[in-house]
Amino acid sequence: MIMPKHAQDLPKHELGRLLRHWRDIRGKSQIDLSLDTGVSQRHLSFIESGRSAPSRQTLGSIAQALDVPFRDRNEIWIAAGFAPTYKEDTWNAEELSSVTRALERILRHHEPFPAIVMDRHWNVVMRNPSALRFFGAFIDLEAHPEPRNLLHLMFDPAALRPFIVNWKEASKALIQRIHRESVGHTLDERTRELLTSLLAYDDVDPSLRSIGAGGTEPTLPMVPLSFQKDGQVLRYFSMITTVGTPQTITTQELRIESMFPADEATETAHRRLVDGLDKSTP
Repeated sequence: MIMPKHAQDLPKHELGRLLRHWRDIRGKSQIDLSLDTGVSQRHLSFIESGRSAPSRQTLGSIAQALDVPFRDRNEIWIAAGFAPTYKEDTWNAEELSSVTRALERILRHHEPFPAIVMDRHWNVVMRNPSALRFFGAFIDLEAHPEPRNLLHLMFDPAALRPFIVNWKEASKALIQRIHRESVGHTLDERTRELLTSLLAYDDVDPSLRSIGAGGTEPTLPMVPLSFQKDGQVLRYFSMITTVGTPQTITTQELRIESMFPADEATETAHRRLVDGLDKSTP
């Protein structure tokens, strides 16, 4: 098999470094990984030290046992001298048309409540009309060019943040979600940059910098996101949907966020709000 051109530029022991990196993230020793994969601890040690060249099948077993995201598995293949396995298409590529149609159907059926599709970095790639009408009731969306980042809209004092009643509670929950919902449950460089930019906004609680995926669980079954509009508080919670058994980087990283009213008063007020707005796209 022909080695990708950029593979020759990788450090000699890059494969071993990557495997040790993912073992450390998952908290697994070589013995743990041996038991999970059926690959001897001795062979794993030789692979990590560069003394043995693994087959693609062996690497696949290791990556699967370590729950390595597809994007990062490609790095492992390249470091081992193999061609990348997983494709990365744009979300609206022809190859993903069946997935796109399914996403459109889900968004349409969630009316009159907001639903959006995001990539791994919380950039909105699709949304239903109710999402546009709802968020447009609070801010001028034209002032926030696409692709809009949902987290920046929440944290920006010039966007939705002034309308979020339970900001202290909600901001903590959002930061925890970034860690918890990251692909492979580990933060890539761009997600770390996103976190840094969110925490750099004025008056953001400095204690948020120390928050990870864990923390004390709320007493409620979910943390509602409460908005204030014309003196009335609207309380929502979200449900996240992902693509089952993904086979490409894009399908693994897409997720749908659907907002639901947290109480009957919010449902009634929400229907009145969206019905009273201009239904044209902002």
